[in-house]
Amino acid sequence: MLENLEAMGSVEAVSHPGSPAVRRDDSPIDLVHLARQCQGDPDLEKELLGLFRLQARALAAQLSDPSTMSPELNANVAHKLRGSALAVGAGRVARAARALEDSALAARDRRPAGAEWAAAMERAIAALSEAVAEAVAEIERLRG
Repeated sequence: MLENLEAMGSVEAVSHPGSPAVRRDDSPIDLVHLARQCQGDPDLEKELLGLFRLQARALAAQLSDPSTMSPELNANVAHKLRGSALAVGAGRVARAARALEDSALAARDRRPAGAEWAAAMERAIAALSEAVAEAVAEIERLRG
C-alpha cells in the first residue's frame, strides 16, 4: 500500500524510525498513525482499513435514514464512527463525527423545534457523509 504511494511520488519519508512514509497534506487517512496502531503490520493495516470502510459506510447510511433521525441515535452513531475513525487515522471523519455528536447532544438537551433541529442535523450529516466518502475513496485507492 505505502509502496504504491512512494512509487507515485506523492509521499515523503517521516523521520520516525520504522515509520512508513506519509503524505504531507491533510490526507483522509493518516498512514503514520495507522502504522503505529498496527505496529507496522501491513496485513493488519489492510484489515483495519477494510473493516473501517465497511463500518463507516453502514453507519453513514444509518445517519442518512430520515425515519431514524433523533438526537440520541445520531449522537450514538456519530460516537461509534468517531471512535473507529480515530483508530485508523481518519481525522476528517473523526472531526465531522465529533461535530455531529456535539450538535446532536446539544439538540437533545435543548429540545429545539423539529424543523430547526432537522436542518442542523442534515448539514452535519452531509459534512460527515462527505468525509466518509473521502476516506472510503482513499482506502479504495490504497487497496489498488
